[in-house]
Amino acid sequence: MGKKFSNQVLGHLTALLVVMIWGETFVSTKMLLNAGLMPADIFFYRFLLAYVLTWFVSYKRLFCRNITDELTTFVLGVLGGSLYFLTENMALVYSTASNVAILLSSCPLLTALLLSIFYKSERLSKKQIFGSLLAFLGMVMVVLNGQLILHLNPRGDALAIGAAVCWAFYSLLIKRVMHKYSSWFISRKVFFYGLLTILPYYALVSPLNTDVSILTRPVVYGNLLYLGSVASMFCYIMWNWTLSKLGAVKATNYLYLQSLFTMVFASLILHERITWMAIAGAAILILGMIRAERK
Repeated sequence: MGKKFSNQVLGHLTALLVVMIWGETFVSTKMLLNAGLMPADIFFYRFLLAYVLTWFVSYKRLFCRNITDELTTFVLGVLGGSLYFLTENMALVYSTASNVAILLSSCPLLTALLLSIFYKSERLSKKQIFGSLLAFLGMVMVVLNGQLILHLNPRGDALAIGAAVCWAFYSLLIKRVMHKYSSWFISRKVFFYGLLTILPYYALVSPLNTDVSILTRPVVYGNLLYLGSVASMFCYIMWNWTLSKLGAVKATNYLYLQSLFTMVFASLILHERITWMAIAGAAILILGMIRAERK
């Protein structure tokens, strides 16, 4: 009982840390975009570094125990890697950042819906549903940050919803392998298949940026090192471990806090303005999170 409780506490703390780091990645990504890299370039370099670093720890097993598990990790690499990042980044091209952030934050609700359909043990109580909706409302207020007008764009908004669906299915599908293999091994497979399935994009749509004059700039390689080693390798390993300890619903609810951390880091690093609406939204978000985490 004591070990289970300590794992639960550690799981909540780990989820909070991971989401805080992922909230900052929007700032690092923006700095890389301003430096001249494209979104697909950033994805490739961060996943390549994460894969290399993970290999040094998880190198004894090359493949899964059977073809079914191997295909599962392949799909995880697509859903949590190449397809997720492509749909998210393409959504930013066609729609506003606020629209994309709000639609992506529907992921916890989508995850809860999928899990309630496929797993009876993951069904939400009425209090948890209310808490999730309250957290979503607070997250919307944080993202809007005083701007009350949304500019709808069907193509961009559909891509953003597609990205949220990808991550929801990633959270659902990983349950099939997370108790069979270590988080290190699963994360390494996700990085590998994510890299493998992004290659057609470079061949058919846009070639990879290999401009040495850009890649050797301190702001570029510094942020890429951070995104690859911390935001990708460390966070994916810890997130996959957290899913096994808390369950997909409780863990994914922490994604509501991502926009809050992004707002804080954007204010500290990029000097973006924080309004009273965002502060009120943060309070509602945290209240909703507390409600959503309770049975």
